[in-house]
Amino acid sequence: MWSLSALVTVLLGLLLAGRTIAAPTCNTPSNRACWSPGFNINTDWETSTPSGTIRTYTFTVTEIDNWVGPDGVIKKKAMLINDTPTLTEILLDWGDTVNVNVINAMTTNGTSIHWHGFRQLNNCINDGANGVTECPIPPGSSKTYSFRATQYGSSWYHSHFGSQYANGVSGAIQINGPASLPYDIDLGVFPITDWYYGAADQIQLRVNDRNNPYIPNAPGSPPASDNVLFNGSNVNPSGPGGSYYKVGLTPNKRHLLRIINPSVENTFSVSLVGHSMTVVAADFVPVNAFTTNSLFLGIGQRYDVTIEGNQPVGNYWFNVTFSNPICGRSNNAKPAAIFRYTGAPNANPTVSGTPPADPACQDQTNFTPIVTRTAPIASFTPSTNDLPVTFDVIGDATSVKWKVKNSSIAVDWSKPTLQYVLEGNSSYPPEENIVQLPNANVWSIWLIENLSPVPHPMHLHGHDFLILGRSTPLPNLPAGSPRPFNPAVDTPSLQTNNPLRRDSTMLPGFGWLVVAFKTDNPGSWLFHCHIAWHVSQGLSVQYLERVNNIPTAMNLAAITPNCNAWRNWYPTAPYKQYDSGL
Repeated sequence: MWSLSALVTVLLGLLLAGRTIAAPTCNTPSNRACWSPGFNINTDWETSTPSGTIRTYTFTVTEIDNWVGPDGVIKKKAMLINDTPTLTEILLDWGDTVNVNVINAMTTNGTSIHWHGFRQLNNCINDGANGVTECPIPPGSSKTYSFRATQYGSSWYHSHFGSQYANGVSGAIQINGPASLPYDIDLGVFPITDWYYGAADQIQLRVNDRNNPYIPNAPGSPPASDNVLFNGSNVNPSGPGGSYYKVGLTPNKRHLLRIINPSVENTFSVSLVGHSMTVVAADFVPVNAFTTNSLFLGIGQRYDVTIEGNQPVGNYWFNVTFSNPICGRSNNAKPAAIFRYTGAPNANPTVSGTPPADPACQDQTNFTPIVTRTAPIASFTPSTNDLPVTFDVIGDATSVKWKVKNSSIAVDWSKPTLQYVLEGNSSYPPEENIVQLPNANVWSIWLIENLSPVPHPMHLHGHDFLILGRSTPLPNLPAGSPRPFNPAVDTPSLQTNNPLRRDSTMLPGFGWLVVAFKTDNPGSWLFHCHIAWHVSQGLSVQYLERVNNIPTAMNLAAITPNCNAWRNWYPTAPYKQYDSGL
């Protein structure tokens, strides 16, 4: 018979090993709207979060030359978490606290890990944006990130050290919580990402070189991805090797699937032959159920969807379809995974399906959040709240840069923005692209105007934003010309009463976007394009929010030990910063 002390020891051991211990819950297949007493789908998680437990993970980041990837093709430089090509998953319950010890076992690169979409309320020091919230973790060192899952749903994490995550430094996050529809089976996370056989830094240097573009006469153009991986797997599109990723469906059951786009450059639509999908969450925001046959995902976006197992037992293609090549292209023209019903033969599907309508590189916004928000626009003045995005050839006419308000961001790895705040130093270098937001708990509304034809997936750290409006997409980019925001016509069209909110959305090519967020989270928060090549080239600003409140909201001195380790190592680093640092 177990003694009390022995039982406690066993339970503690399971907790420290990261094993899930079920909490009391009313969340059942017939009632997914409920989570636990007092917490359900209608709970505003910005003001109320259930109690949880502590989860602990250890990530060891390594680098491997000439690594044989999951499709059987050699990747020149791979950087892996825990030596696995699949996206190492963090599994949490709503309200849990997670401690992730990141060990940098690489020899030539620093790293930092950003937890995409997490609010990090009063916890900017754990956001993981090197040069902004911390210094990079140097080789041979480690850092423990600690934060709480105040939200629930699906997301991912990735390196924010240049374009490093293109080498494989990323993973998925699942936070169990309520949902707006009942379901029987949670299929878990389903990340779909582009994959490159070249080393990320070498690709980036060529993208930066205006005289050697991947597309002739198109300086700054990125390469096509070499493949598209589904949860870290796919066949080699150019020869033998690899295998299709397979997902199991149970007849007559409703399944929850958590679709994530953690790509470097590719955006795309997804569809499942013979089936519809019902969206129940967009990023970390629960929405009223909305059924569709396809979904477009910009980089960083997530959708939790339900899928009915109501078709004949068999095998079905889950297809990725590309829009205009200007927002993503691949050497795998028809990436796909296999969804297989229980009882179906072990065979490839025979029906290819019909490509969905081209969304013209634009994500949908016709979802209704369950917990409502309203943003007043009386104080919105487009002329002063404008962030114009431009593409430039600079300096010696050999490099290309993306600029916001005529400035390409360039952070200092050795002196992050929070270091300035710690020192009480407000002499921020202009290339830090800092936008100060000093006032507390007011709605900050921003117009982003894209003066280039390239659509950009824009992501905000530390907040969800309300999408108040944007221009309609142009179908034949790069043809066209900039369409500036017209205050007389466009301001009345903005939707302020509970529009879709999320942390990532598309900025149309030659178009505009208006977003709003409330200044309720002191910190320095990046707002950037999530095409890795573009943020490396400077397409970002950082909102320095309530700078006077930051020192009392968090322990800024906590960044010092890692920064000291970085500053001691960096003078002997074999490779120096050549880009924005992000």
